[in-house]
Amino acid sequence: MSTDQVQDFEIVVVGAGFNGIYQLKTLRDAGWSVRLVEAGSGLGGVWHHNRYPGARVDCHVPNYEYSMPEIWQDWNWGERFPGREELIAYFDHVDSVWDLSPDVDLNTQITSAHFDDDAGRWHLATADDRGYRCQWLVMCTGFGSAPYVPDLPGLDDFGGDCHHTARWPLEGLALEGKRVGIIGTGASGVQVAQEAAGVAAELTILQRNPNYALPMEQRSLSVDEQTAAKHNYAEVFRVRNAPPGSFHDMNRDNRRALAVTEEERLAVFEDRWAKGGFHFWVGAFKDTLSDHESNRLSYNFWRDKTRGRIADQSLHESLAPTDPPYPFGTKRPSLEQNFYDIFDQANVHLVDLKQDPLIAVTETGVQTESGHVDLDVLVLATGFDANTGGFTRMDFRGANGLLIADAWADGVDTHIGIAAPGFPNMLMLYGPQSAASFCNGPVCAELQGDWIVDLLAHLRASGLSRFDTKKENAEQWSEVMAAAADMTLFGKADSWYMGANIPGKRRQLLNMPNSDAYLKALHDCAAAGYEGFVFE
Repeated sequence: MSTDQVQDFEIVVVGAGFNGIYQLKTLRDAGWSVRLVEAGSGLGGVWHHNRYPGARVDCHVPNYEYSMPEIWQDWNWGERFPGREELIAYFDHVDSVWDLSPDVDLNTQITSAHFDDDAGRWHLATADDRGYRCQWLVMCTGFGSAPYVPDLPGLDDFGGDCHHTARWPLEGLALEGKRVGIIGTGASGVQVAQEAAGVAAELTILQRNPNYALPMEQRSLSVDEQTAAKHNYAEVFRVRNAPPGSFHDMNRDNRRALAVTEEERLAVFEDRWAKGGFHFWVGAFKDTLSDHESNRLSYNFWRDKTRGRIADQSLHESLAPTDPPYPFGTKRPSLEQNFYDIFDQANVHLVDLKQDPLIAVTETGVQTESGHVDLDVLVLATGFDANTGGFTRMDFRGANGLLIADAWADGVDTHIGIAAPGFPNMLMLYGPQSAASFCNGPVCAELQGDWIVDLLAHLRASGLSRFDTKKENAEQWSEVMAAAADMTLFGKADSWYMGANIPGKRRQLLNMPNSDAYLKALHDCAAAGYEGFVFE
C-alpha cells in the first residue's frame, strides 16, 4: 500500500462492541489520538453481526447497558431481555450521545497486524489495501467473533440456502413455508428454532448435545416503570459494578445445597426458577458449580421442570436425560421462551445425533443413519472458535515475527488475560483467560477498560514507549486458570469454555469463572506497579 493510504494514531482499537466503544470514549477523553476500526457496517460488535431471527441478549436490563447517566437517563428499553434490533438502536443512541462516529472506521476488516521491533509500532493492514500505524494496539474482538463451521461431509453440495447464524444475510432470509434444518442447539439454535417453528412448513432440529435451557421470563417494560426505577440507578450500577458478581438483583444463596433441608432447597430452586434468566444458574447455592452432589440436585430440578413441558415422552431422554451428559451449568445455559413447547407441534422434529448420526449433507438435505431429511434451508448454529479465534485466524505477529497462532498452538498463556508475552504494546479486552462470558459484558467493558486507561496513563506519565509481559507470569496465570478448572466442575464438560468444541485445540479453561477473583488480580497487578509487565 502507498504511504498516503496509511493513517497514524497513538492507539488503534479493533472491534466496536461494548468494549471497543468504551475504550474509544475513555481514551479519547484522556487525550489520546485514537481510532476505532470495525469490520461491520455499524456499531454493536456481535449484535451487528448476529442478525438471525430471534437474536436476543441473555442478560436482563439494566445489567446489560453502560452505567453512565448521560446514556441511560434518556434511554428506555421495550423489553426485559432486548432483541437485536433494540440493541442496535441502543448503540446508535450511545453514538449520538458520545459523538463516536467521527473517530470510527466502519467496513474495515483488519487482515494482518505486525509489530515493528525497530520502530516499536504496530502495522495493521485492511482487506481494502489501507493501513494503520500505532504505538498501542487494543484488541476488542471479544470471544465470539470467529464463527465455527464443522467439517461436514458434502456441506458444499447443499443446493438450498445455508448460513451460519453469525453470518446471516444482510437482507434477511424468509423461512415461511420452507423446510428448515438447524444443526446445533446452543443459544442461536434455540432462538432460531423458536422463530422458525411458527412459520416453517417443517422444522428439523439436529441436536448434538442437549441444552439445559432456562426459562427467560421475558416481559415488556413501560417508560413509567423505568422512569421510576431510574431514581435508584446510581445505586443499582454501583452494586452491579462491585463484588460479588457483576449482576444487579442476582444474589446467590451462600449456603451449600446439602446443608439445608429438602424443603428449604426446593424453595430456593422454585424462587430462582420463577425469576427467570440466569437466576437459577448463578443465584442458587454457592456449591452448584463445584460439588457433584449439589450440581446433581440442580440438574434433577431442571430435568423434571423441563420434562413437564414436553408432552411427547419419547423425547425426554434426548432433551432432558435421566442422567446428565455433563454437569449442570458447565456449558452456558441458553434462555428460552417456548423452545420446549414447540416439540408439541406436528411440524417440528428432533434428530438426536447421538442416536442417529449425521452421515452427510446432500444437495437436497441431510442424510442421517436412519434416513434422509429434505431441506430448503440449512442453519448452522455451530458456535465459535471462541476466545482465541479472533486472533489466530488473522496474520497476527508480535516481536521477531512471532505468529500468535504458533505461540498459542499448544495452549494459551496470557498475563491476566490482558496481555501476551512476545506481543509488545498489545492489550486485550474480553479475551482469552479473562473473565469473558462470566463477567457481564458492559461491566467488564467499564472495569477492565478503566484498568487499561490507567495503564496507558502510567506509561505516558513515565515516558515509557514499550511494554511486554513476562513469560513466567503468563505461565503462572495459566496455572491459576487450571486450578479454577480443577476446583470447579467446568473441566468436566467439553465446552467452548474449555476450547473443546474445536478439533485440535488444546483443552484448557479459557474463561475465568470467578469474575471477582479476576478483577482483583488486575487490581493487585496495578497496585504492585504492574507486576508481570516489563517496561522500556
